[in-house]
Amino acid sequence: MGRVADGMMAKLRARFQPSRLELIDESARHAGHAGARPDGESHFHLIIVAEAFRGLGRVARQRLVHTCLAEDLAGPVHALSMETRAPEEAY
Repeated sequence: MGRVADGMMAKLRARFQPSRLELIDESARHAGHAGARPDGESHFHLIIVAEAFRGLGRVARQRLVHTCLAEDLAGPVHALSMETRAPEEAY
């Protein structure tokens, strides 16, 4: 992983203490598209399972993640797709 991804992972771990955390750099799939950077780390897919999501709907969960990663999303990260789950929803 690169510097951007490592920083995002650290923020997510600190904020959510997830039981599962995967951050996949999908930047290569978006080469030539808007927001794509030649050095990558612009498009990510997140899978996160955390107790903090229990009882919340999809939009509320995504808002929590967006708040946690606001600095990254305002800067080097152009796109973030995500799967947010509570522990009982884990697969």
